[in-house]
Amino acid sequence: MEDKNPLSPHIQIYNWHISSLISISHRITGIVNITIITLICFWVALLFLGNTNYELIQKFFETFFGKFIIIGTIWSFSFQILSEIRHLFWDLGLGFELKTSNITGLLVIFGSFVLTILIFTLGGNLVL
Repeated sequence: MEDKNPLSPHIQIYNWHISSLISISHRITGIVNITIITLICFWVALLFLGNTNYELIQKFFETFFGKFIIIGTIWSFSFQILSEIRHLFWDLGLGFELKTSNITGLLVIFGSFVLTILIFTLGGNLVL
């Protein structure tokens, strides 16, 4: 008789919780942020080749798709920062209770959207 149950639990068996969503999103945004930082370094390095290459990319960021990338980048960094603050409290031994973990997870999600809106609107007024 063949046993269809896996030996160890995996993603199809676990029920989704806010902590698992935050954990997976934290890892994904970490990879995205490293990629974004690398692209920003290449963008700034284009200044050595002259202003025309730099200005072409700058004009791209004025398009709808460019603004979408900017907002996505701001959200990714905001989410990562808030999630790291949550991990910092965990490193101190605080916030492991289920209720506290759920509340801080929701704070990370909603806080990242609030920070994104604030940074984009305030940053848009600063860069003219």
